Amino acid sequence: MGSASTNDIEFRSVAKRYGSVTAVSGIDLAVPKGAFVALLGPSGCGKTTCLRMIGGFEQPSEGTVHIGGEAVNGVPAYRRPVNMVFQHYALFPHLDVAQNVAYGLKQMRPRIAAAEIGRRTQEALEMVRLGGFAKRRIHEMSGGQQQRVALARAIVNKPKVLLLDEPLAALDKKLRTAMQIELQSLQRELGITFVLVTHDQEEALSMSDLVCVMNAGRIIQVGTPEEIYDRPATLFVADFVGKTNRIAATIEPGAGPIRLANGLGLTKPARVNGTVGAAMVALRPEAIRLVRDGASTLEGTVTHRIFLGSSVEYSVEVDGLGDFLVTADRRALVESELAEPGERIGLSFDPNAMHIFPA
Repeated sequence: MGSASTNDIEFRSVAKRYGSVTAVSGIDLAVPKGAFVALLGPSGCGKTTCLRMIGGFEQPSEGTVHIGGEAVNGVPAYRRPVNMVFQHYALFPHLDVAQNVAYGLKQMRPRIAAAEIGRRTQEALEMVRLGGFAKRRIHEMSGGQQQRVALARAIVNKPKVLLLDEPLAALDKKLRTAMQIELQSLQRELGITFVLVTHDQEEALSMSDLVCVMNAGRIIQVGTPEEIYDRPATLFVADFVGKTNRIAATIEPGAGPIRLANGLGLTKPARVNGTVGAAMVALRPEAIRLVRDGASTLEGTVTHRIFLGSSVEYSVEVDGLGDFLVTADRRALVESELAEPGERIGLSFDPNAMHIFPA
């Protein structure tokens, strides 16, 4: 655990129970100052409970939560240096844009001068590129603009930490992508810590510089997006973050191979580290190459082809192993190279691309 001087948020042996149900169990987490952190996991994994404990909307059953080096157990939400952007924005429809943004400033004690409130409100609106929208009504704003109003309201009092509870879930894909870029830019400009809760793996990988993968109330792995995707610590992480093919296998001792369920023996990757016995191989779809002529590792029959614009996904029924998902970069292909459903095809991959986990 890092020191208070380098971390904006720390969880120390934190648990949260609701009666007989344990939502979060034994969590230790350090969030560095100025980081953009994503809490990623399936519904019910405990990520939103963690966010609410940071915000002060829930209190830990055990352990302590620290913000800026200070323990905040029992400190109410309104006294924490934290603001939150909710999934549905929670804007006041009877107030205009500027009044929504200024609302929190007007509640502060001692009172802030009206001129200062006006200056800070306009500054926050400029930051989210809504400088000319101060007098607009909320119902006159698009979904993306409403989200930016919610962001301006959250940053106007300069919190140490900004909490984002699936803030892009209500947006369409194109707008969501644009807002991901805007949030990254805003976080860099402000230099404050962002904590994002999401179940969308693409959102977590593309926006954050630190990803915390959770399941069943526990942290499974913390790392950069590249580490989480390229070096998953468990089969759950490999399965949940991105797409993967799962292959039952047996790891033979010593210099022996990894033997797939169809009997094929493959060279062990160096990272197997002495594991022996029943195992599960995880292999990313983009690590597999379709081969018409020449040596291949496996053979199968193309059952489906899905056109995705810049890429093509194939489902291939591999002899003795079942369905494999294969992703090909369409920009590297000419039309004649596309495989057709029903075609027999070879599959080739580097054994070092395999991630091996005990079964």
